[in-house]
Amino acid sequence: MTLVQKIKHYGWIFIEYFSLIFFSIFALLPVVSCVITAFKTKEEYENTNVMTLPESWLNFDNFIQVWNDANMGRAFLNSAIVLVCVVFGSVMVGSMLAYVLNRFKFPGNGLIRNLFLFATLLPGIAMQVATYQLMYSLGFIYHLYGYIILSMGTDVISIYIFIQFFENISVSLDESAYMDGASYFTIFFKILFPLLKPAIVTVMILKGVGTYNEYYNASLYLSGKNQLTVSMALYTFVGPLGSQFNLICAGAIMSLIPAFIVFLVFQKQIYSGLTAGAVKG
Repeated sequence: MTLVQKIKHYGWIFIEYFSLIFFSIFALLPVVSCVITAFKTKEEYENTNVMTLPESWLNFDNFIQVWNDANMGRAFLNSAIVLVCVVFGSVMVGSMLAYVLNRFKFPGNGLIRNLFLFATLLPGIAMQVATYQLMYSLGFIYHLYGYIILSMGTDVISIYIFIQFFENISVSLDESAYMDGASYFTIFFKILFPLLKPAIVTVMILKGVGTYNEYYNASLYLSGKNQLTVSMALYTFVGPLGSQFNLICAGAIMSLIPAFIVFLVFQKQIYSGLTAGAVKG
């Protein structure tokens, strides 16, 4: 290896590691700032910058105040109920719809796919008036079950993820099971659905993260402290006279803990699902 080649080789190594460290710091800086702010008193936050360390790391007054004032216990319970119902419903509806669109050829099949694609081009905010009127007519306003049904609407990305996986599953499996006397429901639930595990994990991650962090629809269709979600609870400390960011940061850290625990418990399934989804097709 010549001198020029060595310079290029080690130069690229330096650039790779420098960019990795730089963007890692850039990504972690807001999280570190949030953790530091969460342990500060109101006076400390007002008189120091965001990166100044708190006087005591054992000051949990902010977390206690957030838990009590924002009714975080109820918010976590509501968010868990919504998350489980929405993810389960979205996976079932999306997978069955993809099964029908992929396995059955009927007039209008292509039209339905194109309509789903067209729906992604419409901004959600532009359809809120019609959506709100529909929700009001059905009596779903200010009810947790109404918000769950609204959020359970399968998004187009999930449908196409399932369709992509169905296209890589041989139709001969369906035909063999059908010749043995299996019904379409048996073929779907006992043969095809277990093969969709990577797609299911991917859809659960996308839908779960979006549902857990969703605020706009929750604030629009839910009301009262008994219907709070985690994202709504954090806005308890936002007001016209100023925001209490030390309490908001404490609430944000508390909201991250359940997601972090779920990630640690199911990280093997998450990684396997994402990697399988990346190479499928």
